[in-house]
Amino acid sequence: MTKPRIGLALGSGSARGWAHIGVIQALREEGIEPDIICGCSIGALVGGCYCSGRLDSLEQWVRGLGFWDVVKLFDVRMAGGLIEGDSLMAAFEDKLQNTRIEQLDKTFACVATDLQSGREIWLQQGPLRQAVRASIALPGLFSPVKLDGRWLLDGGLTNPVPVSLCRAMGAEIIIAVNLNSDIVGRHIKKHQRPLESPNNKRDQALLDQLVGKLNGSLQETRLGAWANKKLRNREDGPGVFDVVASSINIMQDRITKSRMAGDPPDAILTPRLGKLGLLEFDRADEAIAEGQDSVRRSIRTLQPLLERQ
Repeated sequence: MTKPRIGLALGSGSARGWAHIGVIQALREEGIEPDIICGCSIGALVGGCYCSGRLDSLEQWVRGLGFWDVVKLFDVRMAGGLIEGDSLMAAFEDKLQNTRIEQLDKTFACVATDLQSGREIWLQQGPLRQAVRASIALPGLFSPVKLDGRWLLDGGLTNPVPVSLCRAMGAEIIIAVNLNSDIVGRHIKKHQRPLESPNNKRDQALLDQLVGKLNGSLQETRLGAWANKKLRNREDGPGVFDVVASSINIMQDRITKSRMAGDPPDAILTPRLGKLGLLEFDRADEAIAEGQDSVRRSIRTLQPLLERQ
């Protein structure tokens, strides 16, 4: 009997995606080594690093990220999105390496969305770096990417957890990682905490830095002061980032449930990451640990997979 091919579908989730690192590590400890990796958004980034043999390098880098390191990665341009994304991808240059998808050690693909047609696009060949950059182009936040004549956006718009892509590429057993299982409403609920709480101060500090960069790019149009006033969080209700983050959470949660109902994986891992904000990339330690714990909590579900191997 031949060993069944195992597929790992790594879902979208922005900063919560560092949990994918812990998931891969814990699966390896349990003797589960995926043959096919399919990623969406941050899942595409972690999956690409894993398939190129640079997962350890990625982990070391993200664990060392501080708050100000994250702020420096955001190059505000207002050209199709608040953040251009060049600085972010430059930071991943040595992790993704200058390689093509078809040259990777493991079978890999990622998901993006065609801005014009709304179609789900499967990126299965070509430069790895460009494919990942297209998959993480979160609408309104990161600028879209032009690839093969098409403007591409985040794959989370159409397929947040790419189980169907794994199956189409030949996976016989599919493990899905859903990062959005407990996040709906979390960004709004935080306003129930005192305004001087550490998390609210942290969110406001990040917003202030982004607004400062935005002001610099708008000085000639005299919109800097207006942007600073309008983009700051209001005490009497959710701010602009709260609305954007919560809207994205709702969208991806509904799409994920719909897609999985029609094409369920063999096992679903659900890291509990509702406490992590959309852009809190400096909280990698917490996310990685929860990714590992999600595998350990699901070991009874995963055990039959080991037996089938």
